[in-house]
Amino acid sequence: MTHPFRTAAVIGAGTIGLSWTALFAAHGLTVRVSDPRPDLAEAVDTALEQFTPHLAAMGLDVEGLAGRVHLAGDVTEAVHDADVVQENGPENLDFKKRLFARLMKEAPWHALLLSSSSAIPATAFTGHLRDASRILIGHPFNPPHLIPLVEVVPGKCTSEDAVQDAVDFYTVVGRTPIVERKEIPGFVGNRLQRAVSREATYLVQQGVITPDDLDTVLTTSLGIRWATVGLFLGQHLGGGPGGYRHLIEHIGASMGHLALGQPSSDPADQERVVKAVEEAYGSHSYADLAGERDRKQLAVLAALHPTAQTNRTKEN
Repeated sequence: MTHPFRTAAVIGAGTIGLSWTALFAAHGLTVRVSDPRPDLAEAVDTALEQFTPHLAAMGLDVEGLAGRVHLAGDVTEAVHDADVVQENGPENLDFKKRLFARLMKEAPWHALLLSSSSAIPATAFTGHLRDASRILIGHPFNPPHLIPLVEVVPGKCTSEDAVQDAVDFYTVVGRTPIVERKEIPGFVGNRLQRAVSREATYLVQQGVITPDDLDTVLTTSLGIRWATVGLFLGQHLGGGPGGYRHLIEHIGASMGHLALGQPSSDPADQERVVKAVEEAYGSHSYADLAGERDRKQLAVLAALHPTAQTNRTKEN
């Protein structure tokens, strides 16, 4: 690391920002949170209360967690002594242009400036800046205190030192950073998610399957495989001893001729899918569904990384 990480500024305290806040504090950082929402104090308190059991289950030290989190009156106060800034604002190009111009002026010269942008590449909102060498994407998956992946995506002007610092930082806070060397809207994870979601929506619109049954298809087949070996390794193993080459030679052509669907954009067709999802899951509260999701994700993570969990427990 070119500079130690002791203080983090979290700009934007929505679902993602609050999750980052808890994770950073659990790894011993002083965290300053900025958001204009009037219920900021309540939102932070609720998030820390909700996420503390998750962090403890991961073997992290949650003693005094709330004491490491401070509410900032504005962005200037949040970033004035930050070593790293994690932005979680609206997915709006003009907003990010204005915010990062301000961050360049008000954050310390060494501060790493990271955006949780879901689809907008860094170059799109930094091209007007004189120096964007320490600005890049650090895109998580929700909730980032549980889901390990962070897509590290440098812009055209991001320095190699900043890329390495981002990798080091996310590694320090227990994430799995993957550097993507070419900017593309949506990055990798969301583009894959969009591809699956598009076909899933088409299948529901066509009456092939209901939303809850489609979710069962994923969680009892592909989801298990992808969680353990990923896509390409899964296909390589699917080819038997001949591997990926055998798979492509024998079923590649037939799968290649499989025409995927294009879901309708007609409002009435979209509304039918919305109602179908609400029928499947609307009887349960968001808190109950999210709680069940997080319990299952923790169990999966513990199964996939038992050694890491054990080591963290021993260290603490």
